[in-house]
Amino acid sequence: MKKLLLLASIAFAVATHAQIKMPAPSPGQTITQEFGLGKLELSYSRPSIKGRQLFKEGSELAPLGKVWRTGANSATKLKVTDPITIGGKAVDTGSYAIFTIPGKNEWTIIINKDSKNWGTNYAEQDDLFRFTVPAMKMKESMEVFTMQFANVKYESCELHLMWGNVAVAIPIATNIKDRIRPQVEQAVTADKVNARTYFMAANFYYDIDKDLNKALTNVTKATAADPKAFYMFLLKAKIEKDLGDKVSAKASAEKCIEIATQEKNDDYVRSAKELISKL
Repeated sequence: MKKLLLLASIAFAVATHAQIKMPAPSPGQTITQEFGLGKLELSYSRPSIKGRQLFKEGSELAPLGKVWRTGANSATKLKVTDPITIGGKAVDTGSYAIFTIPGKNEWTIIINKDSKNWGTNYAEQDDLFRFTVPAMKMKESMEVFTMQFANVKYESCELHLMWGNVAVAIPIATNIKDRIRPQVEQAVTADKVNARTYFMAANFYYDIDKDLNKALTNVTKATAADPKAFYMFLLKAKIEKDLGDKVSAKASAEKCIEIATQEKNDDYVRSAKELISKL
């Protein structure tokens, strides 16, 4: 009898201390985006509409004219590893909270220095700055609140916020040209420069710095140092095409086709032929 009572008490103790694991109503998401010379890491929670009103006067979800945590649960956090600008305003490395004030035609974006508090613990004195962005209408409604990095380029990208049929785009920018340029200039003026270094310099001047003449100078040196690198001849053809030298562009593209065919690289053969068709 004592054993039965002991087993029963143990079973009761286990039952009363058992934990039921359930999915979060507003699941968290962390996304990382390489940008410029660093990374952007965004952490936020994703509430669902579930038939409720949002972005209305006095609505249950994100009412107009009221500070919103821009998600659910803890504050939406943006971690920056390399200096950027958000909405044209400078942001140094560190972690920041993003709050918003939804409006009918525009939203106020708030960058706040306190990213460790619960999302409802907003303190205006901790704001770094505010700015506004237009509110846009989406054709299809989005049930789950979504944030994502979009239109990512070398020195600019956007942080999109989408919920219901409303979307806003937060502009983000950085300056990498002025920091990379001295490195490139030093590398190509060293005592010994290989083809790859010239090629990387040509890519920098072509894609990022938009200096076609310096791009051509460096890619010409690259192809001279490695005359079998078909991919270098394709870049050379692109630069010559943009400079308006169709004759040289065609010759470089044909050289790319010749070598790429020998190397059985169909992608570069196709790309070079496409370039020729546009001359």
